[in-house]
Amino acid sequence: MRRVWCAVLLVACAVQAQQAREPAPVGTDARAVEIIRELKLTVLPKESGYLGIIGVSPQTVTVSGQTLAVQSQNYYMLTRERPINYLHRLEPADTHVLIEGGPVDYYIFHPDGRVEKQTLGMDLTKGERPVVAVPPGCWKALVLRKGASYALMANALSPEFTADRVRIGEDDAWVKRFAGKAEWATPRFLRELIGPNWQ
Repeated sequence: MRRVWCAVLLVACAVQAQQAREPAPVGTDARAVEIIRELKLTVLPKESGYLGIIGVSPQTVTVSGQTLAVQSQNYYMLTRERPINYLHRLEPADTHVLIEGGPVDYYIFHPDGRVEKQTLGMDLTKGERPVVAVPPGCWKALVLRKGASYALMANALSPEFTADRVRIGEDDAWVKRFAGKAEWATPRFLRELIGPNWQ
């Protein structure tokens, strides 16, 4: 009898060990926690969401007298708890590729005053696309769709990201400039995209 119980216990332990190694189901909050842990993502100050730096290319380019890597790459993630990447303006071009989860709405504000909304996702029949390319010098904000647990993305910035070439947040003049440029671009919503980074 003791041998039977030992055998049962060993099988139970083996099953538990196997379950511990299996990833959480895709699309769940548990999966989001797992991704953050495995990729060592950390909270991105001010912009919000989670960031994991992958690296930079060895090739360089000179821009306005500054030597920069041709490209830098990151993991970026939004979750239910941090569903918004608040408004910011980048000097480099910024290309986002969906790895898992989503969809995510991208609100893009061009220097010439145009606005557009693109959706990063895999439902092509609804106009979603797995890649969103944001031109250099644009403002943008990302919003995880309601009902989605998370969105894991990779983004490549060209030339590389540097802290002196980003502006986080905006002011009332910016809201007045872009308000009414699209049906969704109400002053209230634009302020929500700026979030806590009001200048």
